[in-house]
Amino acid sequence: MESTMNVKLDEPEPSGKIVDFSNTQIAFSFKTDSELKRTVFLFKMMNSPFLVKVFSFLALWAIKLRLPFTEYLIKQTIFKQFVGGDTLLQCQKTIDLLYDFDTLTILDYGAEGKSDEDDLDQVMFENMRAIEMAASNNSVPVISTKITGLVRNEILEKKHAGIVLNQHETELFEHLIERVDRICSKAAEHGVGVFIDAEESWIQDPIDEITMDMMEKYNNEKVIVYNTYQMYQKAKLDQLKRDHTYAKTNGFMLGAKLVRGAYMEKENKRAQQMGYPSPIHETKQNTDDHYDEGIQYCLEHYEEISLCNASHNLLSNLKMARYIVENELDKSHSHLNFCQLYGMSDNITFNLAHEGFTVAKYVPYGPVKEVIPYLIRRAQENSSVTGETSRELTLLHKEMERRKI
Repeated sequence: MESTMNVKLDEPEPSGKIVDFSNTQIAFSFKTDSELKRTVFLFKMMNSPFLVKVFSFLALWAIKLRLPFTEYLIKQTIFKQFVGGDTLLQCQKTIDLLYDFDTLTILDYGAEGKSDEDDLDQVMFENMRAIEMAASNNSVPVISTKITGLVRNEILEKKHAGIVLNQHETELFEHLIERVDRICSKAAEHGVGVFIDAEESWIQDPIDEITMDMMEKYNNEKVIVYNTYQMYQKAKLDQLKRDHTYAKTNGFMLGAKLVRGAYMEKENKRAQQMGYPSPIHETKQNTDDHYDEGIQYCLEHYEEISLCNASHNLLSNLKMARYIVENELDKSHSHLNFCQLYGMSDNITFNLAHEGFTVAKYVPYGPVKEVIPYLIRRAQENSSVTGETSRELTLLHKEMERRKI
């Protein structure tokens, strides 16, 4: 995950008060004293890479072996922090709580890496149920889906590499397109957006192609389908601009969710092992520059591009907020969106919401066995050098001192 320490917490906003990310009273007003203490304890645990490594190993095996009390322990700790619930119905409480603080919800069913066709169909149906629920909640404008939950990974890898699929594999790929189309058609019917997540670079090309096809089909009167651009990849800024040009030429609007990226270690390791240049920027500064340039480009063309700035980086959020204010854009415009993960960076989310910007929490849901890979990624990135823990703990302690608890 991206570094979040680019702006000092108490550094004054140079253009006047756009948004104060250091206001912990607003950031944690939705938490009771006991919830605040539990969150502090959890982030202290995640501050230890050793403990996170041990937890990750034990959790995977304990879930696989169905050891007693495993799910209960996970649910009372990391699950409660980062997941909305086991089911859509259980997410309603989280959705309502966020909306009480002017924050929207993006629903994300946590399944990934499926291979059985029946399981893949069930993921599709779960996404369609999420769309129906979103349509009944003004506070849920978008759902998120992962293509790796809708097809076998090896099919995507072969397509990306240009390997000719056999007849059975071709049928499986056609089933994928049918599943994605059914999801997007359902979303268009109900006026709900669909974020299609990015994956590793070696399976991304077919995902991009399918997503652009869906945008061309459904992004006419409003933006329904969004592609995800991992801006730590060297090629993504140019791709974003090309996609916009293609969309404009062909008469539809582009949906663009920008993230820094989630697979840096895997990408660099695979490139080294297989002897090709890494697709990832050599320095974090290059990533930051490309990310912010991508945000700026989308803002300059916001009538044609619906943007979601899905970042935990203080400066990137501040720059977008400043642009909106200084150019007197409508903060509630449907193409000007911010988003952070549920359970992280509350100081960004709720302070943006307090100032009237359109901001959402990305809320995963699903049974523990389905979301455990997601939970392990959250724990690992929060324990890394460039993770969230130090900043989160600083803010949490500041709020505890303010409350005198």
